[in-house]
Amino acid sequence: MRIAQVIGTVTLCQLHPSFCGGRLKLAVPLSLDNLTGKSEPTAPPIVVWDELGAGIGDRIAMAEGPEASQPFRPELKPVDAYNSAILDQIDIRLET
Repeated sequence: MRIAQVIGTVTLCQLHPSFCGGRLKLAVPLSLDNLTGKSEPTAPPIVVWDELGAGIGDRIAMAEGPEASQPFRPELKPVDAYNSAILDQIDIRLET
């Protein structure tokens, strides 16, 4: 699971029936340097399935790969990334 920031919404010209009930969001994965403000995100954006209602600028917990389709079992849904949580606050404690 990774932390990502929502940067946009994906709009389809024709909705596939398996996509009913959620939205596709565009999110950029964040590194530790991004989260601590040392650098700007440079990772390529990922399309994320969202049933929770994340908005642009929200930080989310994102599951990827085979784990992204697990919430839909036994139904099959063609998703590569899934929004599993909208994060209100992130506390980072760096031990030295």
